[in-house]
Amino acid sequence: MKLEYTDIIVAPFITEKSTELKDQQKVLCFKVHAQANKVMVKEAVETLFKTQVDTVRIMNFQGKEKRYGRFSGRRPGWKKAYVKLKPGAKMIEYFEVV
Repeated sequence: MKLEYTDIIVAPFITEKSTELKDQQKVLCFKVHAQANKVMVKEAVETLFKTQVDTVRIMNFQGKEKRYGRFSGRRPGWKKAYVKLKPGAKMIEYFEVV
């Protein structure tokens, strides 16, 4: 399955922890497509944001079971990627106007 770069990066994952990592260690956090791998995420970030990537770490999250009365269902699983930029690389801003 061939994914476009804009399909691989779903959204920035903004939490207190990810903001702290961004400011102190130049590590960005993204919610990524479920079939994306490290190489695909690295190419997508480098192409979309025009910066150099050093390493990529990916985590899989299983969907939780949720109940509503007697009915039960399952939320979908998702992936999160931590992208570390190379020293001297341009830091991206999530809300900058392109």
